[in-house]
This record gives sequence, C-alpha cells and structure tokens, in this order.
Amino acid sequence: MTGVPATWYLLLSAALFCIGAAGALTRRNGITIFLSIELMLNSVNLSIVAYARIASASGSLLASLDGKVLVLFVLAVAAAEAAVGLALFIAVYRNRREIDINRLNLMRW
Repeated sequence: MTGVPATWYLLLSAALFCIGAAGALTRRNGITIFLSIELMLNSVNLSIVAYARIASASGSLLASLDGKVLVLFVLAVAAAEAAVGLALFIAVYRNRREIDINRLNLMRW
C-alpha cells in the first residue's frame, strides 16, 4: 500500500481533538465552543476512517464498510447538533444580544 501511513492520520486526529478540547474548555463565546466541539467530532471521524483504512489493508472488506457506516452516523449526529445548536444560539442572541456562556442565566429561576 502506498501513500500516507495510517499512523499519520491518527496523529493528526489526536492533535485536532486536543485543539478542539482546549478550545471548548478555555473559550467563553458560545459559537467558539460550538466550533470546537465540531472540530472534536471531525477528528473522531478522521480516526475512524484511518482505522477503516487499516482494516481494509488487511483484506477485511466488512470491517472497512463498518467504519464508513459509523462515520456516516457520526456525521448525521454532527449535522443535527449543528442545526439545534445554531438555533439555540440565535434564540439566545435575540433575547440577550450576546452569547457569553458565563453570563447566560436564561434557564435559572
């Protein structure tokens, strides 16, 4: 098999996940946290595709298809999360004129 080794994809996936986790934990803007979570989901997708590539290199077609189907499910969850998350951010911004997570007390009594 020629091309980029699968371990490089896994290292890139780990780096992207760490960047996303750091962004989600250190930022206060809701949109930035949302984008960091999306980055973490995409890094998981990259690692799943890398493992599917490793499985297909060993000759197991079924394992390769399982990884690709799992990636499709993760993408569907990410798309649903994007739609609901952006709708929530728009609703909060219309009420408060800001999306600072520390200042949101919308659901408190």
